[in-house]
Amino acid sequence: MIAPPKAYENISFLNSPYCRPVRLQLEYLHPEVTMQEQGVKSTIVLFGSARIPSPETADECKNQNLAGLVSYYEEARKLSHLISTTSQNNHDCEYVIVTGGGGGIMEAGNRGADEANCKSISLNIQLPFEQEANPYVTPELNFEFHYFHMRKMHFLQRAKAVVIFPGGFGTFDELFEALTLIQTKKIDRMPVILFDSKHWKKLVNWEYLAACGLISPEDLEIITFCDKAEEAWNVITTFYE
Repeated sequence: MIAPPKAYENISFLNSPYCRPVRLQLEYLHPEVTMQEQGVKSTIVLFGSARIPSPETADECKNQNLAGLVSYYEEARKLSHLISTTSQNNHDCEYVIVTGGGGGIMEAGNRGADEANCKSISLNIQLPFEQEANPYVTPELNFEFHYFHMRKMHFLQRAKAVVIFPGGFGTFDELFEALTLIQTKKIDRMPVILFDSKHWKKLVNWEYLAACGLISPEDLEIITFCDKAEEAWNVITTFYE
């Protein structure tokens, strides 16, 4: 008689509804333990659209509006390179760039760190479309999630700043989650930088929300608008002086 598989080797059982609590725990533990082993002390989070092309692919982009946003890719790449070269050493890795691991702005963030010969993190997620991990992620820090809420927790667990480039629904979700957690003091205050002031001020009338009383005037102080990589980095360093 063939021996039955042990419970922790029974893939069918582990994927069953009964084991959801176990899977949630594993999605917390695996990235957490790995980041500790890799010396990741703190992170800078880059959010933004996966659809924005790189300079190498902009000419192939069928949507000319998207092709015109390639400058965002370059600024994200530059910011990541600047942060990584300033903040990492062989032992204690501060301000490690973390992205969602896909293309566009995420790729630019991981690419900038890779070009600086520094570590960066990918918190990818299983989706019915998009997104394979881009090739610039540090292999040991490449994670894939099933649960959005576990992924979001890891994004902010070590974060010292969040930089949000233009993006779609997913970027909005990530932005407003960070703002809500800071507003309600569930996480420590940190810079929340909206990249391209013209874009974000056209998209959301932030002052109108405060004027209506839907947010407090001091809530507007959570947000900083920037237009260049050096400017964003200066906001972060100034905040922590």
